[in-house]
Amino acid sequence: MNRWIKAATCFLSWLMLSFAPSWAYAGSPAPAKLPAGVKKLNTVEGISEYQLSNGLRFIMFPDAAKATATVNVTYLVGSRHENYGETGMAHLLEHLIFKGSRNFPDPAREFKARGFQINGTTWLDRTNYYLTFPASDDNIRWALAWSADAMVNSFIARKDLDTEMTVVRNEFEMGENDPASVMLKRMQSLLFDWHNYGNSTIGARSDIENVRIENLQAFYHTFYQPDNAVLTVAGKFDEQRTIERIVATLGKLPKPSRVLPQHWTVEPTADGERQFVVRRKGEIPLVTLAYRTPSSLHTDSDGVGMAAEILGDTPNGRLYKELVQPGLAAQVFAYTIDGREPGFVVFGATVNKGQSIERVRDRMIEVVENSLAQAGATPSELGRAVEQARTAHERALADPEAFAVLLSEYIALGDWRLFFHARDQLEQITLAQVDAAAAKYFVRDNRVVGTFIPDEAPRRAVVPQAPTAAQVLASYTPQEKGDAGEPFEPSHENITARTHIESFGNLKIALLPKSNRGRTVNVAMSFRWGDEKSLAHRNVTAPLTIAMLARGTRTLTRQQIADEITRLKVRGSLTHFETTREKLPEALRLVARLLQEPSFPEAEFDELKREHLTALQSQLDNPEDLSSDALQSHFNTYPAGDPRYHTPLLERIEQVRRTTLDDVVRYHRDLIGTARGEIAIVGDFDEKAIATELQSLFPAYVSRSPYGRVDREFRPVPAKRIVIDTPEKENAFFRARSTLMLRDDDADAPALYVANNIFGGSGGLSSRLMDRLRQKDGISYSVNSSLSMGSRQALSTWSLFAMVAPQNVGRAEHAILEELARALRDGFTDQEVAEAKKGILESRTLSRSQDSSVASRWSSYLDLGRTWQFSKDFEAKVMALTAAEVNAAFRKYIYPDRLTLVVAADSRKAVAAESSGERLVKQ
Repeated sequence: MNRWIKAATCFLSWLMLSFAPSWAYAGSPAPAKLPAGVKKLNTVEGISEYQLSNGLRFIMFPDAAKATATVNVTYLVGSRHENYGETGMAHLLEHLIFKGSRNFPDPAREFKARGFQINGTTWLDRTNYYLTFPASDDNIRWALAWSADAMVNSFIARKDLDTEMTVVRNEFEMGENDPASVMLKRMQSLLFDWHNYGNSTIGARSDIENVRIENLQAFYHTFYQPDNAVLTVAGKFDEQRTIERIVATLGKLPKPSRVLPQHWTVEPTADGERQFVVRRKGEIPLVTLAYRTPSSLHTDSDGVGMAAEILGDTPNGRLYKELVQPGLAAQVFAYTIDGREPGFVVFGATVNKGQSIERVRDRMIEVVENSLAQAGATPSELGRAVEQARTAHERALADPEAFAVLLSEYIALGDWRLFFHARDQLEQITLAQVDAAAAKYFVRDNRVVGTFIPDEAPRRAVVPQAPTAAQVLASYTPQEKGDAGEPFEPSHENITARTHIESFGNLKIALLPKSNRGRTVNVAMSFRWGDEKSLAHRNVTAPLTIAMLARGTRTLTRQQIADEITRLKVRGSLTHFETTREKLPEALRLVARLLQEPSFPEAEFDELKREHLTALQSQLDNPEDLSSDALQSHFNTYPAGDPRYHTPLLERIEQVRRTTLDDVVRYHRDLIGTARGEIAIVGDFDEKAIATELQSLFPAYVSRSPYGRVDREFRPVPAKRIVIDTPEKENAFFRARSTLMLRDDDADAPALYVANNIFGGSGGLSSRLMDRLRQKDGISYSVNSSLSMGSRQALSTWSLFAMVAPQNVGRAEHAILEELARALRDGFTDQEVAEAKKGILESRTLSRSQDSSVASRWSSYLDLGRTWQFSKDFEAKVMALTAAEVNAAFRKYIYPDRLTLVVAADSRKAVAAESSGERLVKQ
């Protein structure tokens, strides 16, 4: 079950979102008396579970440390519950829930107005919906009321299916562009003959296109009921009042009389290896192996997960050492797909160009199926894997906005307490357990890799029946208490008052200590070196140099550095990371060593070049990357070699090939220093001790080159239309951009900021562009506008983006430009401006409650010589705006004829749609 932590982060990130924890909290005492009809079930580490008389279970996780709250509803229904012809229906229903219900006909607009972060995710055994928002009694009341209404009164209407079906199909097509996604779908279908785990959650294209609304409604009314749902409320809230609100909203829903359908399909034991080949246009070969594994509830599960980690980790895993280091593969990976019922584990490798796919495949099989039998797992390998898993559990509990969706996975297994059971079982995992699991399941006749080969002597792996969650937890006694952080008001004034500013020469420091759950602390560093002359012709060398810093120092190998990062609980990049109070001093010392004492091993540099080249070559037929590269190339106004020059993709590949280890060593010797820049630290730490640590580590390491800021300035760029043909790609990308002579402290900046938010920049489901292309036309999964404003130079950019099917690219372009013309002609309404201002204010408040965001913003303000007063003043100007001022700014800066347009699509499909008249028909 510990596999959920890694699987959730490495594979389900495109589906899954966030949430929160804490038990000791201020301002929200435990309920003195439970209302009638509420029964308390369990408490683990300050997290309590209750049940209503209608069957709904709810989990309360109060945490006053952050000024946010999260409401998450997990339904015990996923793709496993779909019937023939209904694949993808659980996910499609997830989309329709956001289309409105009887008492909340337009929730998307209210989400935006309240500054909510929202989403839904669908997986094998469950579907969940979450709302994260600035904590207030009104927001919690609204979120619970919407959750209750969505559960039983959602429209699930034909008109909404007509548009959302094409949006979901666009999401399906997005996966079809990714070889790894396509490989997973094929692999699932071969791993399972009968069980629905063999179906991709996104579903079959034909099922997405043809599902009947009556089937969706029946599915909804069967599974979206209080006795099949678990509500989680986390963050800052009054527990007594919130329980009363739950009773007043979800508690009023009637207990259903229907009986949930039972599922009895059991997948037979695999009786021989299977093979498949996917042939599609692309750049990088990929080899994968997969093996059926027991349920996450089975005792073998942890052994399987640790074996997969030991084999597939980068850079410490056995596959990495046998494939990447010799140059056979550019990357290797491993992940587990866990579930209530038997799942599977996947191993993969991207093959370096010129290397034999067969050789990589055969070596992968040898390592996965035999290496642990020939040389069992070592204490250091298991220790490293256990430590990574332990850190992941600690991090999950410490983050009040990442825990809820993860908790949904354990709810789907049968009981949320399994999260704590899995964590507490880590110390019990043995080397023998790991070796036995690999020997039992990683065998030939349980393998999917390619071609079917008949065999007279099958070697079958019998997957045992899983116990119930109750059986697993029968002898488990958890502790009930957890830790907590301090209540922290994320106002501009409080952030300023709590922050200590000082300078060590040219190094500016901002320190904001506060007590956090999990004693977490975030660090943001920006070091500055070089000038226009010393940085010339080093655009490609710079990122290669930075990437080499963590691959070896005078005293540490790459593996030792990776082990240190795990031990120090560091998450993030070299200069922007999270750790804990007790590990922060050592983490800072490690960063200083990496920056100041790299050893630049030649073998590591060769590997890095191969990885970079592989990544760049994979972009050569990707419409998203090609469209972005074309747009940046068009707006380049500097000569080759200038630090501000955008190096086009093909040129970048050639420059990486030509870059030598000496180039990288010289870059570090001549340029890198830590004496100039900004460091901001926010979270749980000892201010005095850390200030002393910073002063001793960084100011003395001075760059050898003179420093001079290299800024881009406004230069007019003529508009142009650029079309890129991307044959056989299922997704197309439309982009547009113009440059503006505007700075973020100009008088027009707040008004244009609001205008962009209304038009397409809110980041949610409600904007002019979203309303048109997704909600009305149903042709785009993702469409937006963005405004990037300069802080030093009067140089800003306004951009447009849309992802569509190739046959809809013309229609999308027409719709976007039509909406732009309408906005310029008719303007934005008073209501739109009022809603945008409120949403902007709430969203910025939410951002200030995130330590990582505050640290990054402080780093930027130190560089600019600003304080949080700038942010406060900007928000005040936003709130004072009228619709007339917003419209005037939009008309002043935005001109359709100054937009450069880029379209990257399969021209054959686009032209066929145009010529057949399909461009104007919903697709």
